[in-house]
Amino acid sequence: MSTEEHVWRAHVVRRLRERNRKECDNFKEIIEQNNRLIDHVAQLKADNLKLSVENEQLRSAVSTGGTGSNVAIATLEKKLLAQQEELTELHKRKGENSQLIVDLNLKVEQQRTIIAEKEHSLADQQTNNNRLRAEVQLLHSSLEELKKLNNTMLDEHTALQLAFSSLEDKLRGVQDENRCLLDRLMRYKSKDADKLNEENESIIRLPSIFRKRSAKLKRDLEDAVREPSSSSNISPTPGPTPMQRTSTSPAQFVGGIIGGDDDFDEATINGAMEAIGLDDNEYISARFTAGEVTENTRASIDALKSTGYLGQANPTKILMKFEAHENESHAVRWSPVERMVATGGADRKVKLWDIGKNSTEPRAVLSGSSAGINSVDFDSTGAYILGTSNDYGARVWTVMDNRLRHTLTGHSGKVMAAKYVHEPIKVVTGSHDRTLKIWDLRSIACIETKFAGSSCNDLVTTDSLGSTIISGHYDKKIRFWDIRTEKQADDVLMPAKITSLDLSKDCNYLICSVRDDTIKLLDLRKNQVISTFTNEHFKISCDFARASFNPSGLKIACGSADGAIYIWNVNGFLEATLKGHRWEEDNNKNRIKPNTAVNAVSWSPNNNMLASVGKHKRCIIYSDS
Repeated sequence: MSTEEHVWRAHVVRRLRERNRKECDNFKEIIEQNNRLIDHVAQLKADNLKLSVENEQLRSAVSTGGTGSNVAIATLEKKLLAQQEELTELHKRKGENSQLIVDLNLKVEQQRTIIAEKEHSLADQQTNNNRLRAEVQLLHSSLEELKKLNNTMLDEHTALQLAFSSLEDKLRGVQDENRCLLDRLMRYKSKDADKLNEENESIIRLPSIFRKRSAKLKRDLEDAVREPSSSSNISPTPGPTPMQRTSTSPAQFVGGIIGGDDDFDEATINGAMEAIGLDDNEYISARFTAGEVTENTRASIDALKSTGYLGQANPTKILMKFEAHENESHAVRWSPVERMVATGGADRKVKLWDIGKNSTEPRAVLSGSSAGINSVDFDSTGAYILGTSNDYGARVWTVMDNRLRHTLTGHSGKVMAAKYVHEPIKVVTGSHDRTLKIWDLRSIACIETKFAGSSCNDLVTTDSLGSTIISGHYDKKIRFWDIRTEKQADDVLMPAKITSLDLSKDCNYLICSVRDDTIKLLDLRKNQVISTFTNEHFKISCDFARASFNPSGLKIACGSADGAIYIWNVNGFLEATLKGHRWEEDNNKNRIKPNTAVNAVSWSPNNNMLASVGKHKRCIIYSDS
């Protein structure tokens, strides 16, 4: 610190010397001239005194007389006059120089004031300079620490990259292994289908056996009708009761009530039903003829029809009813892990509803779309939600923080459906621009475009890897896309344009809602329609009406334009009709009938609950209890 003070003092002394030199140089010539004038004035005063003495002498001489002296006096008087004029001029110049000195002294004082201010400012700048030096030292130390931290982060990043590469290699290995397993599974399924075809062919070759079985079955039915008292005395079998049955066959159910025959197992009865042309309802009616059965039998029939063939009650009771959107609601989907429902509507929002808390206020509102929402879907973990929109885009939000993560734009028409292909890396979207696009969410880019030739209304994927994509189109075709081989399988033609698709949990069966007011059930192992569901009052509500399998894949639900939801079992039996959307109450508690068409339904994957949305903004949650 003493060294810095010495340097500062030397700097101040040097600056003062420079200032004195500059100021003296400016006034040096004036001072010298003033000194010369003073000397000149003194000399003139001496000369004047001398001339005065001579003048007095001349006056005295004149008084004494003489002409020569008169001339000398005249000369001296002229000289005296000139000296007096010069003296006057010198006095004038002296006054001017004195005034100039005064002015210069004022300027010197001003300069001194400015110098004092500069010195004060210099001191302040010196203080600031010291403070800045201290800050620079702190910043240097911080920079060194950040460099060390950056090196550490680079090392960690390198290690993470290596780990990521290793995990990617493992993932590719698992994917290859999964593909091999899928190929083996497809071979096994093909063998099963071949075996089933062989069995069907053997059944066709042996019609006599079925004729005998059908005759025996008819005799058994006649005996059951003629002897009601004996059937009422039959003790119940130790097997499951009708309400607890585990089989999906009506033959097993009714056989358990009336009593079995050792010669008639389930396969025999079902084969006989097919041989004589009986469906499930006719078979039950034949074995339980009205007016000729016991009360226990009637109760069993009622239980069968109320709970369905499958032994699980239908969700017929309204658990919740709330206004989901500001206007028409288009889509609904259950979370795979929570009792939570996502809805999408024409108000450009996706909303999440916590059904477990019976809350009619949304848990979250996901925004970002600039047009109406057409579909919503969760990934298998329930962490991400995928929505499509009429603004030609699709979006991915995170459920935990309700943030918009990705926006997928590239279609030239409204996007109707989207599904995860390879969770959570890839997404496939279907649009009215007649294409399907596969997106990589890591780079947020389209990596593949499939040209379908017709507007896509809905699509599904067969597994989490999305090895096969199934899409439904306006040209009445269901298309199959294998992304592993990039080949398209044979199309399946429907009688009208397709509004929705849904897969069973085992990916063996596909339901397809068709604009001719029917729902088709396809066996994907054969690529054939095996059943058609319809009703005289059932009407598909719109071009994007969504049907849904229940978790077990044994029931089908779809909304109708008349405000009802129809539930069939896969055997073709209409089990229930839910009419919650048909009526609502006005302010006076009067029932009114709004625009009640049901657009979409979704069955909860974890419990027996059904969610539905329609044109009148409302979302209704049905439960079986």
